[in-house]
Amino acid sequence: MPTIDSAYQYYMSTYGHTAVTRYDTHKKSELRSVYNRMLKINKESPLYKIKRTEDVPKFLIDIKENARQVKNVVASLSEGDGLESSFQKKVAVSSDEGIVTASYIGGSQEDSEFQNFDLEVRQLAAPQINMGNFLKNDGYDFPPGDYFFNLSTTVNSYEFQYMVKPDEDNQTVLNKLARLINNSKIELTAEVVSDEHNSSALKVVSKQTGLGEDEEQLFSITPTTSSGSIKAMDKLGINQITSPAVNSKFLINGKEHSSYANTFTINNMFELTLHGISPEDTPAKIGFKTSIDAVADNLQELVDAYNGFIMTGEHYSTNQYGNLLLHDLKDVSYAHRHELESTGMVIEDNGTISIDRNLLSDALDTENPNETFSVLNNFKNSLLIKADNASIDPIKYIDKTVVTYKRPGINFISPYYSSIYAGLMLDHYC
Repeated sequence: MPTIDSAYQYYMSTYGHTAVTRYDTHKKSELRSVYNRMLKINKESPLYKIKRTEDVPKFLIDIKENARQVKNVVASLSEGDGLESSFQKKVAVSSDEGIVTASYIGGSQEDSEFQNFDLEVRQLAAPQINMGNFLKNDGYDFPPGDYFFNLSTTVNSYEFQYMVKPDEDNQTVLNKLARLINNSKIELTAEVVSDEHNSSALKVVSKQTGLGEDEEQLFSITPTTSSGSIKAMDKLGINQITSPAVNSKFLINGKEHSSYANTFTINNMFELTLHGISPEDTPAKIGFKTSIDAVADNLQELVDAYNGFIMTGEHYSTNQYGNLLLHDLKDVSYAHRHELESTGMVIEDNGTISIDRNLLSDALDTENPNETFSVLNNFKNSLLIKADNASIDPIKYIDKTVVTYKRPGINFISPYYSSIYAGLMLDHYC
């Protein structure tokens, strides 16, 4: 099934790294509603043929993912009550983002002592590193044969075996061991490090950082009891810890704290990520942006999602696929063009939107900013409808040849049509 394989490969390479958010989870009633809407469209849809091309599944995947991004942004902006709360979601800010960055994750009381605080970074969390011995790349320090070593983590223990062939030099053996460890999927990474003397060493690093109170190391590497394996390990040197794992250390309002990682949460309100060591007695200040800045940042997030959808349509417009999608999306901004531009949202010739923060600030800095919030929410809600419809029925944007229309009256659901909605991994087209 080459087309299915190609579609999955495209999905994983393009969107496989995308983080799943809490807005990607749904209640049973919401999933049932989506399914029922799919079936309703299914019953009334005519029989058609789709042109055989690799761009079809890619375009459908792009539509689904862009629609998901828009819906997630809208969902994040729709928490709370009233028009103002929709766009005045709090935005965390750090006074020194080279040292620490902050994001607001919500969930704490408004009177929390951590609404604003000072943070001084004393030490970053680091992984454990086992750096091996440097060996001449073209040397033959490993006699041909089979070798074994044990690798233990805080969770499991593993035994590794590798074979050295008569024609394999040191660099070949090191590359083989790096692949062996990386392919084992055990939360370690291995790489071959070279120096200016035509020598290389194997470096093994834990993906985890920090140590628990009862832990001395995150992993250990030891040879088995055979003399050949012991000698090989002495040559490799990867059984020695050259840099132990450490926890991050920081001060919050002068009080010392630590964490296993450089990213952690404070009071279920802030997510902090440490990037560097603070200058002495110069803490970063963590708090919230002003109301207008928060609105601008939240609106920018929505505009970025919309513009990304527009660019997807532009990308496929050269082969006619994206034209209908572009038409639908541009309708959203053009329908509110006058009102949006009065709030600082400038509609460009290609349908994308840019934000003039000065005009937005003027529109919000009035005795009654609800009119501005009403315009922004109307745009947000219209965009949500388009994204939701595109997610439910992305096939409508594909160039199709209608074979026959269904007769008016009672029709039945085609089982294969629903599978196209759900997976969009097309193989053979009818």
